Amino acid sequence: MHPARTLRAALVLTLCTFGAAQEQTEEPKPTFTLSEEEMGQGWHVLFDGTSTDAWRSYGRPGFPEKGWGIEDGSLHHAPNGGGGDIITRRAYRNFELAFDWKIQPGGNSGVMYRVVETEHPSYWSGPEYQVLDDSAHGGAGHKHHSGALYGLYPAEERVAKPAGEWNEGRIRIFGNRVEHWLNGTKLVDARFGSDDWNERVGASKFKDWEGFGVNARGHLCLQDHGNEVWYRNVRCRELQPEPERLGESTVLFDGTPQSMGRFWFHLDGNASFDKSWSIQDRTLACTGEPRGYFYSNDRFEDFVMTMRWRFEEEGGNSGVLLRATGKHTIWPRSIEAQLQTGRAGDFWSIGEVPMRTEPSRTEGRNAKVSHSAENPAGEWNAMEIICDDGWIAVRVNGQIVNEAWGCEDIEGVIGFQLEGTPVWFDAIRVTRLR
Repeated sequence: MHPARTLRAALVLTLCTFGAAQEQTEEPKPTFTLSEEEMGQGWHVLFDGTSTDAWRSYGRPGFPEKGWGIEDGSLHHAPNGGGGDIITRRAYRNFELAFDWKIQPGGNSGVMYRVVETEHPSYWSGPEYQVLDDSAHGGAGHKHHSGALYGLYPAEERVAKPAGEWNEGRIRIFGNRVEHWLNGTKLVDARFGSDDWNERVGASKFKDWEGFGVNARGHLCLQDHGNEVWYRNVRCRELQPEPERLGESTVLFDGTPQSMGRFWFHLDGNASFDKSWSIQDRTLACTGEPRGYFYSNDRFEDFVMTMRWRFEEEGGNSGVLLRATGKHTIWPRSIEAQLQTGRAGDFWSIGEVPMRTEPSRTEGRNAKVSHSAENPAGEWNAMEIICDDGWIAVRVNGQIVNEAWGCEDIEGVIGFQLEGTPVWFDAIRVTRLR
């Protein structure tokens, strides 16, 4: 072959090989994503068709090496594949879970909730949403039919699709109330701890299972029942604390000079605080200098805090310090909910405070917001922060923009930062959670 042709052929082969390698190493694209509206409502994805990062084995730190895997964008358990039950890395209290599922002919499985890890199996603590091929199991109203609360509350209607077809499941828990939905129909509406619940548990195999159905917070669990089952489009959102848990409410700032008596100041160089703030039109105007923060006299652990803030110009910077403890320094040990322009709701872990956040939005100590919900500079913004056990959520102008879990659940002060730019605060209120 002519040398030029040989060189050209080699070059073409190299380019083709490089292109093939690119195709082989290209990251798979998610088959399921959330809209900005869904993110603002607090939904997050537990399985997007490509990653099992939100899950691990029950009783073990990693994802199972057999049994469970990804098949055509679905979370799949192979028939007799082993691997055991899998649970979410995150635990939930009040939540709404939505998922699609299908089962093999004759198959049996389930989704459990508020599961805690003990020496017993997962079902010892977690009630179960039944996943089943109804045609192969029992008669109408059976306590094991799809969507039933296994062994306790039957699914009075038969709305499951035939084995091998996709179904839409939904579980909603708020306080002691649990609802099971299947293909748009509510099948179960029960109350944990009610007389009816206790009577049914007492007449079931669960009666001697200490810890069954009593946990206020726990993991979601997908059961390995040995059969083939598929899940897709799995998403969840944690719901607001129930009203009966709202306790004492404290107004930290109401626009009066007297309310500033509810704060202490820590400023760089022990500067005098009277040059750092003033009350203007019943709002707290802070110059931003010198750097530091003012913080609550009282300490808070589990609470809901609401406030308003604004910057006059772009480039404003401040933050809210949550459960701050230890020595007062410019950066005290705490989790910061950022107020910086364009990043309101970002989290920062200060002083190695533990927290877990969405991996795709986390870099080192910083977890970025899912989306921006801020108003333009010069306009007021509203923020709500929930600290409930190990869960912290931030809502900006009515939209949830960030969450952290596995946080250190301790009592600490709430601080408001002075970061070099003027900032205005208003209507700061804290309500403790029982």
